[in-house]
Amino acid sequence: MFDLMLIAFKNINQLWAYILTETLKQLGLTCAIICPGSRSTPLAVAFAQQVPEIEAISVLDERSAAFFALGQAKATGRPVVVVCTSGTAGANFFPAVIEAAYSRVPLLILTSDRPPELRDCHSGQTIDQLRLYGNYPNWQAELALPSAEMGMLAYLRQIVIHSWERAQTPTKGPVHLNIPFRDPLAPLPDGTDLSYLQSQFHPEDFFAEITSATPFSMPHTPFPIPQQWKECDRGIIIAGVAQPQQPREYCQAIAELSQTLKWPVLAEGLSPLRNYADLNPYLISTYDLILRNQQLAKQLAPKMLIQIGEMPTSKELRTWIDATQPQRWVIDPSNQNLDPLHGRTTHLRMRVEQLFWEDEGDEEENTSLSTSSPPDYLHQWCTTEAQVRIAVDQTMGNMEELFESKAAWLISQTLPPGTPLFIANSMPVRDVEFFWKPNNLKVRSHFNRGANGIDGTLSTALGIAHRQQSSVMLTGDLALLHDTNGFLIRNKFVGHLTIVLINNNGGGIFEMLPIAKFEPPFEEFFGTPQDIDFAQLCATYNVQHELISSWEELQQKLNPLPTTGIQVLELQTNRKADAKWRQDNLRKFSEVTYNLS
Repeated sequence: MFDLMLIAFKNINQLWAYILTETLKQLGLTCAIICPGSRSTPLAVAFAQQVPEIEAISVLDERSAAFFALGQAKATGRPVVVVCTSGTAGANFFPAVIEAAYSRVPLLILTSDRPPELRDCHSGQTIDQLRLYGNYPNWQAELALPSAEMGMLAYLRQIVIHSWERAQTPTKGPVHLNIPFRDPLAPLPDGTDLSYLQSQFHPEDFFAEITSATPFSMPHTPFPIPQQWKECDRGIIIAGVAQPQQPREYCQAIAELSQTLKWPVLAEGLSPLRNYADLNPYLISTYDLILRNQQLAKQLAPKMLIQIGEMPTSKELRTWIDATQPQRWVIDPSNQNLDPLHGRTTHLRMRVEQLFWEDEGDEEENTSLSTSSPPDYLHQWCTTEAQVRIAVDQTMGNMEELFESKAAWLISQTLPPGTPLFIANSMPVRDVEFFWKPNNLKVRSHFNRGANGIDGTLSTALGIAHRQQSSVMLTGDLALLHDTNGFLIRNKFVGHLTIVLINNNGGGIFEMLPIAKFEPPFEEFFGTPQDIDFAQLCATYNVQHELISSWEELQQKLNPLPTTGIQVLELQTNRKADAKWRQDNLRKFSEVTYNLS
């Protein structure tokens, strides 16, 4: 193994790459995903030399690599680097860049490029890489060509530091650096006289002031609860899609707000609140089912609504809010517009943990507030929730056939405490919202609900599971097939991932749409059955596969979980029968309630 500093003083590209990677190491980077290619050779060599401080993982497929990096960044909350060569390689990062932007995940995208003189002249493997990702990055720049001048090395250091900061503030997201290199790309002496640097360049001084602290940490300024909230007796809190790094503190803050105001909390299936249920006595998990009952929906119309984070997935909930038009507040620290309904909305650019009860010194008043009987509106919500929850649990508990929606209900009660869980888009995420039972298992739910695509499902899940607690993914067959190249990561993957595969041979979500009544062309162009033998597919990648025949068998496979490797647990279901069951039964769950008028 050659000495990186020694070769850096003989090759200008390698010097440039050394400054870049060493700066990132000092900032706190711990993981870099490297895709193979020639133009990125200086970066690949430099990152390889930073092991073990920076884990460098080689991934063949660029789209898979970017989503694996996305998963790692989700799990750690810190930026992850992904590197590629020139040409269309970087274009394959685009879906993950979009997802990172919308779901606010810090990524550092490093695309290698040919120098300016080799562009626009049909030089091989060359495309226009400037602003390749449009307006999606938090920030983007093209680096200057490598230069050995001390002023230029300081420029490079500063640009890398700025990139690291912009990936995390003011809102987390992707940053793109386009990095041109001239030949020679291999770490060979290039004839440049860099000997003077050995007397001028002192690494301990050059990198001395770089800190690994989170940049621009936002002040935790307390914000008093508005008086109009306190005076409203028909308010609701919506806890939407969220992946907080401190989930218990986040759930505790919402619980305190709920109990202070005596407002129910409608908690999205992807919210950590459903996995910390003991914190909140006013938790409502069956709101989508409740609101399918038009009479109940009218009776439960709110005057005020506090939305925390992203809006939940539920179309029923969105339609209800749009119809009732309550006065709304959105609490979220980002600078993004989180109101797709365009209502009477005030954005509070803060974390929910910053709210405080202005009169908290008056212990007598607070005691009376916490012990007084709940108002009628809150009582209506809690009573309805209890009745619908019983109906759901009884129905699911008595169901022995392999019906796909039961998987989400069962998983919510089965996983080992604290398990990281990745939930795929389309039907799995909706079944979680419908049926995920509140629990105290502290499951860490993850998802790609920024752009809501099925791109990179497997790769993201592997990134989340890498070097973490044994993890689980809930997915349909099409989402898994769309990203089977993710299995190529298996030899680099450290940890365990169990994939619960709902195989209904097609796109189950389309069965719920009006187009399902039109045949043709529904089955060929929307249902899109692939007729894949997953046992053979898994054997190709040397991944363990088991066909699950009962719910008891699935429970046994999910707790305890293995500690290494990847396993696929396949449940074969009937797509059309499952869709018909949902259409026939989702609305019926709320019919068990008595008239609340």
